[in-house]
Amino acid sequence: GSCRYKLAEPSQDDTDYRRILEIFRKYDVRYFFYNGGNDSMDTCNKISKYMQSVGYACRVIGVPKTIDNDLALTDHTPGYGSAAKYIATSTKEVIRDGLGFSYKKQQVIIIEIMGRHAGWLAGAAGLATAMGAGPDLVYLPETDFDMKKFLADVKRIYDEKGNCLVAVSEGIHYADGSFVSEAKTSATDGFGHAQLGGLASMLADTVKNELGCKVRGIELSLLQRCAAHCASKTDVDESYMSGKAAVENAVAGKTDYMPGFKCTRDENGYKCEIELLPLSEVANTEKKVPREWINEEGNGVTQEFVDYALPLINGENVGPKVSGLPRFANLKKIKAEA
Repeated sequence: GSCRYKLAEPSQDDTDYRRILEIFRKYDVRYFFYNGGNDSMDTCNKISKYMQSVGYACRVIGVPKTIDNDLALTDHTPGYGSAAKYIATSTKEVIRDGLGFSYKKQQVIIIEIMGRHAGWLAGAAGLATAMGAGPDLVYLPETDFDMKKFLADVKRIYDEKGNCLVAVSEGIHYADGSFVSEAKTSATDGFGHAQLGGLASMLADTVKNELGCKVRGIELSLLQRCAAHCASKTDVDESYMSGKAAVENAVAGKTDYMPGFKCTRDENGYKCEIELLPLSEVANTEKKVPREWINEEGNGVTQEFVDYALPLINGENVGPKVSGLPRFANLKKIKAEA
């Protein structure tokens, strides 16, 4: 299943840990694999250290999975390549509809993309630009956002082309650190992270009021992380490789690790290998887009970003279908009772 539950430090409150240990002992659980991103690796690390502290023999392995691509030390994470492919594909398709393909539509389109503090997903929209048809402007949370400069950028391009496509990360913020999104205080998740949204609509209203042109705001929302029909074959294969490495290393006696990716991109092509990373070094460390991979103006990504991300979206993954619709597995969720 999936959860948004933050474990307290065991030194402060070990109630949850004692309960987990009780269940583990009852069912003789000796291998524990926890799949997820930053917060999940924090949970995995805490459980691993607790089991060691009480002397319970259990091999604990964190398995990376996050479209945010913000786990430290690993080249990238399973899930990112497929989400990046969907984002780049969608922006290319929006251009052909919203901005016209055989005729010109005079309007501004603003696409809001996930990413609270790291702009890997929004940056993926730049892959479409590199491939001939994508956003004119891309804004990531790694740089401070300036509304006046943003409006000037949009006006300049709109005046030149008659239209403008913008990709923005949901987490873009002003110089004082406050989120641009008007929905920043609407709610928080179980880990205290602000639930962002409404940015595209807010920016669209601002552009419309300031420039007087037709504007459309689009929020990709959950679609960018569940579009299995647009999955990258490279991503699917590497995801399988990661899970396989987790099991094989646990069976071989390893514990307290996460299988990460070590990759090369050179004249011989792209190559990805497994590299075991200590959970304590991965947990709660956020990897952001390097500043040098963002252009000087802070409104686009560089060729270095494109060279990094492009190999990750390659290949087609065609899953089983029934009557033209995808067939998914239905798992029986059996709760372990004490």
